[in-house]
Amino acid sequence: MNHTRGAEMMARVDYKEIREIIDTSSNLLTGEALFPFAFDETICREVGSGRFAPAIHIWRHQHAMILGLRDRKLPHAPEAIRWLESNGFRVGVRNSGGAVVPLDPGVVNLSLILPSDRGKMEINRDFEIMYELMQSCLKPIFPGIGKGEIIGSYCPGNFDLSIQGKKFCGIAQRRQTKAFVIQAFVLVEGSGEARGEQVKQFYDMASGGDTRLKFPIVKPSQMAALAEWEESVTAEWFVSRVKEVIKGFWPAREINIYDPVYNESVEKTVTELKNRYLEEKSENK
Repeated sequence: MNHTRGAEMMARVDYKEIREIIDTSSNLLTGEALFPFAFDETICREVGSGRFAPAIHIWRHQHAMILGLRDRKLPHAPEAIRWLESNGFRVGVRNSGGAVVPLDPGVVNLSLILPSDRGKMEINRDFEIMYELMQSCLKPIFPGIGKGEIIGSYCPGNFDLSIQGKKFCGIAQRRQTKAFVIQAFVLVEGSGEARGEQVKQFYDMASGGDTRLKFPIVKPSQMAALAEWEESVTAEWFVSRVKEVIKGFWPAREINIYDPVYNESVEKTVTELKNRYLEEKSENK
C-alpha cells in the first residue's frame, strides 16, 4: 500500500487533513493494554516521515485500566495494580500525558495522528483540534460542549470536555519530532459514575489513603457518558458520526484491521513501554 502524503500540508494542520481512517472499534481489543498506544507511536513515526498520510485511529478495549506515569509512582501502586489484574483488568502505563482512565466497550478512543508544523510547537492549539472535532461530531445532539478542567473528574486537565458540568471526554497528547498524536477517551455508553468509582478505588489503594500525595481526588458523580443525557446515543453511532465528519472534508480511505506490516514495530514499542514501566516499578520498591 502506498501511504505517501503527497501534496504539502497546509500551514496549520487539523482534523480536516485526515486521509486515513483506521477503525477497529467493531472488534474489541481484549489483549495487551498498551497495544493501541504502541500502534499510535508507530504510525506517528510513519506520518512524520511522510510514509503514511495523516490518520485517525478509532478503537475500543474490553476491560483495561490505563495509568499515567505519576500514578505508577504512588507508594502502593504495585498492590493496586495487582488488585486490578485480579479483577480482570488489563493494565498499562502510557507515555502520553494524563492519569488513570478505565476502558470498556462503552468508551470510544480516538487518536488524531498528524504531521507537525515545521519549527512550531503549539500544544494548546493541538488540543483545540480534538475539541473542534468533538464539537462537529456532537453538534446535532449536544450543541453546548464545555471546555475546561472539571474538578473531581478522573484524568483532569484544562481540556476536559463536559456537558452540564459533567466530564465525558479527556484529551492527552504525545509528540515526536516530526509528528504528534492527540488522544481522547470518550464516554459514550454506560455509567460515568461507576467508572469514577473504579478510579477512586485505585487511588485509595495506591495512595494508602495519604491525601498529602499528589493524585487526583476523584468525585465519581463528576463523570457521565453521552448516553446518560441521550439514550439513543451508542458507541456505534458515535464512531459513525466521527467518520461522517472526517469524510465530509476528504474521502478518507477506511481500514478496519491492523496492518500486519507494522506488527514488528508495534511489538517492539510495546516491549519498550513495558520495560520503562518495569524500571520505574523496581526503582520505587
